[in-house]
Amino acid sequence: MKYIWITLLIVSCQMPKKEKMEEHRPEYALVIHGGAGTILKSKMTAEMEKKYLDALNEALDTGENILKKGGTSLDAVEATIKILEDNPLFNAGKGAVFTHEGRHELDASIMTGHDQKAGAVAGVTAVKNPISLARTIMEKSEHVMLSGSGAEQFATLHNLESVTNDYFSTESRWQSLERIKKSDPDSSELSESDGLGDGKGTVGCVALDKYGHLTAGTSTGGMTNKKYNRIGDSPIIGAGTFADDNTCAVSCTGHGEYFIRFTVARDIAALMEYKGSTLKEACEFIIHDNLVKKGGEGGLIAIDKNGNIEMPFNSEGMYRGWTKNGEREVKIYRED
Repeated sequence: MKYIWITLLIVSCQMPKKEKMEEHRPEYALVIHGGAGTILKSKMTAEMEKKYLDALNEALDTGENILKKGGTSLDAVEATIKILEDNPLFNAGKGAVFTHEGRHELDASIMTGHDQKAGAVAGVTAVKNPISLARTIMEKSEHVMLSGSGAEQFATLHNLESVTNDYFSTESRWQSLERIKKSDPDSSELSESDGLGDGKGTVGCVALDKYGHLTAGTSTGGMTNKKYNRIGDSPIIGAGTFADDNTCAVSCTGHGEYFIRFTVARDIAALMEYKGSTLKEACEFIIHDNLVKKGGEGGLIAIDKNGNIEMPFNSEGMYRGWTKNGEREVKIYRED
C-alpha cells in the first residue's frame, strides 16, 4: 500500500495544472444599440424612457426568437435591425433625420464573420429597410457597396419594398432641422445631441449563433442638416461595421467622420488578432483612450467568438441592450 501511495503521488505531481477553465460559449447572444450621444436622464420623461426601453426589448425579442430556434446570426441581425428601422424613435428608416435640403438619405451595412462577406448601401431615399438592401447586395451582387439611384435600381430588381421619401419623416425631426437652420445653418448635428431629450440615433446589432458564427449590422439616417450627400461610418466596412468569426463582431455609433478616419470597428478586431487583447481591453482602449485623444465621440457594441459582450461609449448615454441564453439587460444612461 505504501508503494502504491507513493506512485499515485508522483503521477499527481506530474499532471499539468489547468491555469484557467476554458470559457463556456453561450448557445446564442445578441447585442443592440440605438445611438450614442447627449442622452440625459434629466431631459427624459418617464413616458419617453418607457418607449425606448420597450423598443429595445422588442428588438431583442425579435433577434432572440430567431437564435433560440436555431436561426443564423445573419437572419437575427437583419430582422432585429428592421424592427429598429421601422420604429420612429430611432434615426434609421422611419424617423431618419432631415438633410439640409429637407429630405432623407439612408445608409446601412452588414457583414458575416464566417466568410467575411459584406454588403453596404449609401444615400438611398426610397428603400423602406436599407439593412435588407445591404444584405441583398452582399448575397446577390459582385460588389460590396452601392449608392444612390443605382442602389435603388438594384433594390427594385430584387423586389425590395420601396416607399416615397416622406415615409421616413417625423415632426420632431423636422423641428430639429428648423432649429439648426435658425441657429447655425452651416452646421450638422448628431440626432442624439438635439437637446430635446428625445435623442434618437443610428441603430446596430451584433450576434453569435449556435453554430459559432458572428454577424454585425448598422443602419442610419446620418446627421441632421447634412449637406452634399454626406456619408458617415455606418455603411463603411471596417469603420462602422465589422465581423470576423476568429475575433469579434462590431457595430458603431457616434460622430462618423472620426470612426471612418480611425477605422474603429476593424481596430477592435485587429487588437484582438494581432496583439492578443481581450474584447474588453480592445474596446476600452479604442473608445475611452484612442478615440477620446483624437476628439471623437460615440460608442459601439461588440461580441466575441466566446459570447463575451461589450457596450462602451464616451458620450452621455447610449441606447443599448443584450440577451444571452435567456438573460437580458437594457440600458440608456451613462450611470446605468
